[in-house]
Amino acid sequence: MQIGVPKEIKPQECRVGMTPAGVRELVAAGNTVQVETQCGARIGLTDDMYRDAGGQVIETPAALFAHCDMIVKVKEPQAQECHLLRADQILFTYLHLAADPEQAQLLMASGASCIAYETITSPEGGLPLLAPMSVVAGRLSVQAGAHHMEIHQGGNGTLLGGVPGLPPSQLLYLGGGVVGTTAPVVAPATCADCTVVYRALNTLPDLSEHTQVTQR
Repeated sequence: MQIGVPKEIKPQECRVGMTPAGVRELVAAGNTVQVETQCGARIGLTDDMYRDAGGQVIETPAALFAHCDMIVKVKEPQAQECHLLRADQILFTYLHLAADPEQAQLLMASGASCIAYETITSPEGGLPLLAPMSVVAGRLSVQAGAHHMEIHQGGNGTLLGGVPGLPPSQLLYLGGGVVGTTAPVVAPATCADCTVVYRALNTLPDLSEHTQVTQR
């Protein structure tokens, strides 16, 4: 199979659909992998790294889409990318179509077979391709929250880590999914106390001693 990895063009998106290690695995299995030039440059993955892994570096997205049977991305295709898809292609990426009817219409018009990462289900019923991104979101939530509490960001200047002589900050998480149970693992490092409020029937994983769990 001819597999293509274009450079992400959505604003502020720095991820890439496949690392050189992934390219090496697919090439070893008998596939051809084409990557758009500079597709991983923003995260330190050079064209030479992809070449060394057995990938072919393509200069333009139009050429890559034209030659490949399957397109592997991270974010949903932008309008100009949807117009490059064709009926005999497979698109493999995050889609989140419920919030983007325009994209859904463009993908249907292309005729391509579009597979969304967030809909892939494991035999146990989990979402193995969505969960890792939720873990990232959970870990980043503490960092982002602390950033936006700074006065020059419009916050009230509260320091999550606190200062000697004062009680720790209080953090509240609504929901006990992957994000809600990942963030409290990071937050205690800031010396903050966490509360997770959730209504799921399943048992939550073991959390920090600084975390209070409340089921509603």
